[in-house]
Amino acid sequence: MTFPKNIFNSHSKQDGDFFLGIKKILGFKPKHLGFYKKAFLHRSMNQKDENGNPMNYERLEFLGDSMLGTIISKHLYNEVPEGDEGYLTKMRSKIVSREHLNELGKDLDLINYVESRIPKSHFGENIHGNVFEALVGAIYLDRGYKYCERFINKRVIEPYVDIEQLEGKVISYKSLVIEWCQKQKKSFNFNVYDDTGNDSLKHFAVKLSIDDNVVAKARATSKKKAEERASKRAFFALQDKMK
Repeated sequence: MTFPKNIFNSHSKQDGDFFLGIKKILGFKPKHLGFYKKAFLHRSMNQKDENGNPMNYERLEFLGDSMLGTIISKHLYNEVPEGDEGYLTKMRSKIVSREHLNELGKDLDLINYVESRIPKSHFGENIHGNVFEALVGAIYLDRGYKYCERFINKRVIEPYVDIEQLEGKVISYKSLVIEWCQKQKKSFNFNVYDDTGNDSLKHFAVKLSIDDNVVAKARATSKKKAEERASKRAFFALQDKMK
């Protein structure tokens, strides 16, 4: 499967609808529609380019992640001249967190454009953020840095980046709990085990103990999520002590 280098080389209604949909999301006309088609091509389609290389959104996702980080870094550098390296890094992490990117992808309904042999209902949450990053990569290849910056300003910075709010946003409750325990010289333990519930998806359960006392329990579809969920519950249970 090869994509047309220019929208005018293709006259199918499907390409026309895709062009109009992408144009609405971007706020400007795409020049080479093939980049954007690849941004929504899942690896399950098993597509290859003319040289036999695998063709899906993952390489564009890598590129988009780099562009997003660069443009957000530039914005923070200009907006917070008093911020040191550690501060700027932490603020950037809050903006480009996986959770936030997933929200951005959902807001734009990007999953509706994904081509896959896997039912969309079977995808995990990260598909939304992955294709958002791939879209940013496609914009960079199609229109260059300026248009990429324009898109990120419109879709990320202007509606979502508020410095004061971001300063109070927690990236990881688990990190907060561990940091507090270490400062207070308290022992802690995340006891993770398989959940034997009746869910169709495998779940993990976790008990978070501090000084041998269980302070929170949680379950989720991954160990990482279960630990973070338990940590969040522990944080709110102990927040008066953790201030």
